[in-house]
Amino acid sequence: MKNIRNFCIIAHIDHGKSTLADRLLEFTKTVSERDMHAQVLDDMDLEREKGITIKSHAIQIDYPYNNERYTLNLIDTPGHVDFSYEVSRALAACEGALLLVDATQGIQAQTISNLYLALENDLEIIPVINKIDMEGAMIPEVKDQIIELIGCKDEDILLASGKSGIGIQEILAAIVSRIPAPKGDPNAPLQALIFDSVFNSFRGIIVYYRIFNGSIKKGDKVKFFSTENEYEADEVGILKLGMSIRDSVQCGDVGYIITGIKNAKEVKVGDTLTTVQNPTHERIDGFEDVKPMVFAGIYPVNTDEFEELRDCMEKLQLNDASLTFELETSKALGFGFRCGFLGLLHMEIIQERLEREYNQTVITTVPNVSFIAYTTKGEIIQVNNPAEMPDPSRTERIEEPFIKAQIISKPEYIGNIMTLCMNKRGMLIHQSYLTTTRVELQFEIPLTEIVFDFYDKLKSQTRGYASFDYHRIDNRESDIVKMDILLNNEKVDALSALIHRGRAQEFGRKLCEKLKELLPRQQFQIAIQAAIGAKVIARENISAMRKDVTAKCYGGDISRKRKLLEKQKEGKKRMRQIGNVEIPQEAFLAVLKLDE
Repeated sequence: MKNIRNFCIIAHIDHGKSTLADRLLEFTKTVSERDMHAQVLDDMDLEREKGITIKSHAIQIDYPYNNERYTLNLIDTPGHVDFSYEVSRALAACEGALLLVDATQGIQAQTISNLYLALENDLEIIPVINKIDMEGAMIPEVKDQIIELIGCKDEDILLASGKSGIGIQEILAAIVSRIPAPKGDPNAPLQALIFDSVFNSFRGIIVYYRIFNGSIKKGDKVKFFSTENEYEADEVGILKLGMSIRDSVQCGDVGYIITGIKNAKEVKVGDTLTTVQNPTHERIDGFEDVKPMVFAGIYPVNTDEFEELRDCMEKLQLNDASLTFELETSKALGFGFRCGFLGLLHMEIIQERLEREYNQTVITTVPNVSFIAYTTKGEIIQVNNPAEMPDPSRTERIEEPFIKAQIISKPEYIGNIMTLCMNKRGMLIHQSYLTTTRVELQFEIPLTEIVFDFYDKLKSQTRGYASFDYHRIDNRESDIVKMDILLNNEKVDALSALIHRGRAQEFGRKLCEKLKELLPRQQFQIAIQAAIGAKVIARENISAMRKDVTAKCYGGDISRKRKLLEKQKEGKKRMRQIGNVEIPQEAFLAVLKLDE
């Protein structure tokens, strides 16, 4: 055990985590030259296309150092704020972390947030400045920032370049010498923390775990703490680039187990795994339950495919524990799920994965956050979607969630950032200069305001020089109303939204204009209205397509034409009463892109 090291790589987006992981695997010859390619641990198509890490990936490295063999378990983590739950799970399975900082960009918001997560878990931090061979590298400035942030010495900071492979040997030596070996008793009852799982259609569910005490052998009877279900270990092993079978996995190691479980509900990330013969009596404090920030409905395009979608959602939840969902019905869309996500990027990735990995075509409704409504009878109702909103006459007050946003940028963009945040009902609570060229601003902003396009706007207002991180603080009273969209006086519940009264009119007008562009014209006039209660706040009309009914009349009396036009008018009136308006999928997505 003294030769095992468990560590992960944490950093802001695009600071070079996956590239550094590639070099570590290449240098230690863990991955053969034939299998080596860029972002070797990112095995999803989506990760390659977008150039971001979505899932944490574990791999075991063998490294000889000072005439001894060391086993290094590396977990590469995502950098985007929407996937911070993945990072917290990786940290729970490690004793140390490489904190990567880009030499050209310095410390960013997500660097600080991930560092605090690591310190909460009592991890040994090894600071590394990456990309030192780039033209714009500011090594002395970035060193000063790191020393100020974590209070280390100058010589503790390693210099490296993931691309050209500079400093890789020093990093490996620091991992062995600075990160403590795992503590634990190999002879104690088995106690392993489940930090991930994946569904394989041939083998069932494959569970990834880190052993804190004891060991696990092939053929052992094992059980999960939360469900008390018992299984036999058909196969155990460690994680190389693929899965590598072993007879047993020892204390301190990271490994996998296959027990042939087929039902996704039986495995819970953060659970404790133990044996039946000699069980442990205390569970490992895993990670807190995930708190979704954004809610949206996901519905199958064909209502017959609902059961199939449910299966796919359960399998996807195995692989992405931060996804939460429950049943929901809608008049317009039938049966579906109300899903909780950690952010808009997370929602987009889930939708893409459903379509690619599980071949599901789905409709996603307008995303919104969770409000708390207090009724006049003293009831407290959690409102996750507009349909749950109680009647305004019975509502005493509504509270909305607030977040604390941390923005780091250059001083010349302070004005733009202030304007953007004030327009989003934000309040500046703290401003400080980290260095002469970097300023940190902290705002308290309603979560609703940053859900849609805040991040994109922030990037464009600061020419990409701002980094953004947020966490939830509390709920505060607010003037929230339910805005309905009506087509020919029929409510479309999938387009309803909960919105602040001050923003409702502008939002309603934009939405009506967008729907006017997207809805196909019919033989009758369509009225698109945005309404709060009975009060209409915006309206657009789609004019009817006119068939030329008088084309067959040539000459003759005018009354013949008039008779035909009157008949057409009557027909249109009747058509409008019974006519149905089909809403294309683009209309539901249009709400997300109102400002484009």
